[in-house]
Amino acid sequence: MIAYQLTIPTENKPGKLAQVSTILSREKINIRAITISSYGEKGFFNFMVDDPRLARKILAKEGIPVELKEIIAVILEDKPGGMDKLVQLLAQQNINIENAYGFVLESNKTAVFVIDVSDLETTQKILKENNFKTLSPEALATIEPFHYMKY
Repeated sequence: MIAYQLTIPTENKPGKLAQVSTILSREKINIRAITISSYGEKGFFNFMVDDPRLARKILAKEGIPVELKEIIAVILEDKPGGMDKLVQLLAQQNINIENAYGFVLESNKTAVFVIDVSDLETTQKILKENNFKTLSPEALATIEPFHYMKY
């Protein structure tokens, strides 16, 4: 199942994230996951939000360069080696993982590994053949990691 992330190239300086978060907040778009990476003076924000198409439209209208990328959110066991089977299968098929991040849904049980890959079609086939489950955009928008914990 294909899901979506927003990728925003940015300058590596104070206030850039605040600019994007203000726009999303004002428009009532909920950020579900985020990664920030930088190298020197440049960087990227990767967002998973509850309405990625609307968020892309609004950010673009505000002059923020943004790309809506197709990604796959793979469910893994939260245990040592839980990710290894997946990445080994993809490497054997010459699939490049171009961007990835993960999070735990339930400690020692379930994790999610979000991957941006060089070949979505082949990756989906590999996942299906090897009984990996994926999350839909709707499931990602409503996911609640650590739901069992009291904060």
